[in-house]
Amino acid sequence: MFTGIVTAIGAIEEVAHRGDLRVVVSCPWDPTRIDIGASIACAGVCLTVVERGGEAGVAWFAVDVSNETVDRTAAEQWAKGACINLEQALKLGDELGGHLVTGHVDAVGEVVERRDVGGSTRLDIVAPADLAPYIAQKGSITIDGVSLTVNSVRDQPAGSVRFSLNIIPHTADVTTLGKLVEGDQVNLEIDTIARYLQRMQSLRAA
Repeated sequence: MFTGIVTAIGAIEEVAHRGDLRVVVSCPWDPTRIDIGASIACAGVCLTVVERGGEAGVAWFAVDVSNETVDRTAAEQWAKGACINLEQALKLGDELGGHLVTGHVDAVGEVVERRDVGGSTRLDIVAPADLAPYIAQKGSITIDGVSLTVNSVRDQPAGSVRFSLNIIPHTADVTTLGKLVEGDQVNLEIDTIARYLQRMQSLRAA
């Protein structure tokens, strides 16, 4: 379980095809504090550490990314040289600064508009139709592992949903969101509470 509060930006150093992908990620952490078998959210995807190395400040860890995960996430994030948001798993007693995030990506969205608003950046993202019931104004959503609040929602004629987000300068600086441009794909995870509420409502209506 995660909070959607990114603690570092990592870089994809190596990608090897072994049936699944073996991906090596560099990061500014202390490798002695990265446990083998631990979960790390990589661009919002919960992955298991299988190797680690380096030294404090210039560490690396390796994860295996299944074909299923590759198919359901933004493909360019698994390319060598790509930068990704990182968050280590929540520990009991840690501050819950964002919202509860599972690290299970629900869909890939597309950035359709980016513009400056005051000192912040407004991003408009289109999500597939099956996510539309779960995205609400002032609700929470995770974009590439970052916990954010939805500013507005507009349902589209074809069933998809367009929603807007405000990225403050701090978030733009400490995550990859500040470099997103129109046409980029992003990993989306809906709010866990919204998921269960929708399920309960659908059962009542059946």
